[in-house]
Amino acid sequence: MTHGMHTDTHSPYLDGGRDWRDTATRYALLPLRVFLGVTFIYAGLDKLTDSAFMKDSGSGSIGDMMRAVRDSSAIPAMVDMALNNPVAFGYAIAFGELAVGIGTLIGLFARLAALGGALISLSLWLTVSWASDPYYYGNDLAYLMAWLPLVLAGASMFSVDAAIRARRRQRLGGYR
Repeated sequence: MTHGMHTDTHSPYLDGGRDWRDTATRYALLPLRVFLGVTFIYAGLDKLTDSAFMKDSGSGSIGDMMRAVRDSSAIPAMVDMALNNPVAFGYAIAFGELAVGIGTLIGLFARLAALGGALISLSLWLTVSWASDPYYYGNDLAYLMAWLPLVLAGASMFSVDAAIRARRRQRLGGYR
């Protein structure tokens, strides 16, 4: 008994609304994934192709940048580790950004890639942008927060991970 309320679950309005919301929910993280993937690929390539950046010292170098932020960072010891070999650190960050960006964009090991992106963003927030005042001027904290939904949810749509899961399900006869 419905006590006068219409509860037809086959109503086109109810089904259409639910279907639209379900579809939107499935695709909700795709723009974030594309943005972060492209941005990190670009950041990695930008570092690798900037001849001034991959130097121990000089204007625009990774070494000078790390020396400039050392005393204002949250964890100066992290900066000191990078300063032991700033060029190697610069390459590590650049290749890390490339790997994270590619993995995120194509959805390969998406949660692991997002975790890598979150860790890169966290380390940059604690070092390079820690002294930003007010704190929200530093973009590394915002990037860190943007990575967290992808760490939790992965890449369920248009991803290598989803294709692998679908193929595995098909081989197991639809179970899982």
